[in-house]
Amino acid sequence: MIALLLPLFAALMSVSSVMVALPAMEEGLGASSSDLQWVLAGYALAFGVGLVPAGRAGDLWGRRAFFLAGVSLFGLSSLAAAFAPTPGALNLLRIVMGLGASMLVPQIIGMIQRLFHGSARGRAYGLMSTVIGFAVAAGPLIGGALIDLAPPPHSWRLVFLVNVPVVVTGLLAAFLWLPRDEDKQTTTSAPGSARGLARLDPVGALLLTAAIVLIMLPFIQFPNLLGGVLAAAGSALLGLWLWWEKRTGDRDPEAPMVNLRLFALPSYTWNSAVLILFFAGMPGIWAVVAIYVQQGLGHGAFLAGLVTLPSAIMVVLLASQVGKRVERSGPRMLLLGSISAAGSMVVLAAAAWLMDTGYGSLWWVALAMGFNGFAQALIIPSAQTLSMQDVPEHMAGAAGGVAQSAQRVVTAMGLAAVTAVYFGVTAQAGHQFGMTVSALTIGGFMLLCIASAAGAARRAQRS
Repeated sequence: MIALLLPLFAALMSVSSVMVALPAMEEGLGASSSDLQWVLAGYALAFGVGLVPAGRAGDLWGRRAFFLAGVSLFGLSSLAAAFAPTPGALNLLRIVMGLGASMLVPQIIGMIQRLFHGSARGRAYGLMSTVIGFAVAAGPLIGGALIDLAPPPHSWRLVFLVNVPVVVTGLLAAFLWLPRDEDKQTTTSAPGSARGLARLDPVGALLLTAAIVLIMLPFIQFPNLLGGVLAAAGSALLGLWLWWEKRTGDRDPEAPMVNLRLFALPSYTWNSAVLILFFAGMPGIWAVVAIYVQQGLGHGAFLAGLVTLPSAIMVVLLASQVGKRVERSGPRMLLLGSISAAGSMVVLAAAAWLMDTGYGSLWWVALAMGFNGFAQALIIPSAQTLSMQDVPEHMAGAAGGVAQSAQRVVTAMGLAAVTAVYFGVTAQAGHQFGMTVSALTIGGFMLLCIASAAGAARRAQRS
């Protein structure tokens, strides 16, 4: 688990730590607002595009080898990004970083599914969720500390350079401790089945990649009529991909990149939906809080990260304990976590509103983030473990890739939507009101999460 989770920590920390570094990049590189948008979006786009093909490839040809390749690519591109001379070079390297991350993440899910069973699997997913939550929550704190302590205009480079020792340690641990039989082919071909690269389903991979890119671009670059056309084209390609996968699977169950029988598993579908809805709204809060504390309240990057520390603490304290109890109480914890997530956004909206009164304090914002960490610690390990409980081992990488890819897509959409709400409201009514409305917007996403968690709990009770 150490070998698997150290690179995961670096890959996910690189999502949130960069958010507090954007002002320093603007100053140090002379980056435009479009450049800064692509620093975030390019990573998310490449991350989302590569997950499903990488998960399928690991299922077919060995997860350990693809994990090591992904970790190496992520580490080398992080090192190069730290020395990027121009905004264009930085954005290109961020895309390469995203591809490296997309190669390693589904292998983690596949190896947990293969190597752990029963309650041990729940504990393993609990540890994974601890690292996910801690990385996302601690990223702004670590990035803010590096930026405030290092001399400008190159302080932002440390945000990428810090990935390198984590990745090197993770690679050494992986070579020492990951079972070498994970390098062997994990699925066997039936007579007459496709062989070689054809087993990766290149047509399906191309269709899904094009669909994801077209669906995400309007939220990254084209928030206009052209973006609507691109999104419609992407939705059509997604439908074509589903048709292709079904047609291919009917001819040979081993041939499609994603066997659509996966979605006939209620545990996978319901619990994945909870995670997707959670990630559609909640990641936006990290970007908005970082902007609000720095631009709205005039504090430094380190304090902007420090406000999120209670969330990280709650995740570290609770997530592994939740993982141990998923088999017994998973559906109930999932529902409680979803309700708590919605409640945390109400608390955050109230904290922002109080800033215009004599009772305002950053402590209220920190309290809301701690409440949010409690919700996250309940939701992610519960939903992750429950979603995979009925998935066959030979489909684990692809199943993890599908879920993670959907999460990356909706994260990009949610980030774009929430930040657009924040900046739009702030331009008219100031930062406090912008923060209040943004928190309530995310709370609306969490109401959908509650509905999905209730459906998952009912289904589990009937089963």
